[in-house]
Amino acid sequence: MLYLAMSADRLNENFEHEVKAQKKQNLKVDINILMDKVREEKKKEKKENLIFISLIASVVLVTGAIASF
Repeated sequence: MLYLAMSADRLNENFEHEVKAQKKQNLKVDINILMDKVREEKKKEKKENLIFISLIASVVLVTGAIASF
């Protein structure tokens, strides 16, 4: 659970940094570009979470197999 909160904080910091950088340059902020970046980060987080859960499940299965002998 802590992992998800940390990722959201990092994503929020990146978003704020990009918005501030664009304001400094006096450019218009394109919401579509920002939304694409957010979607890409979410996909990456989902993939990382799936890998993490798979790793935990495999450790549990291996431990159970070893304990059963």
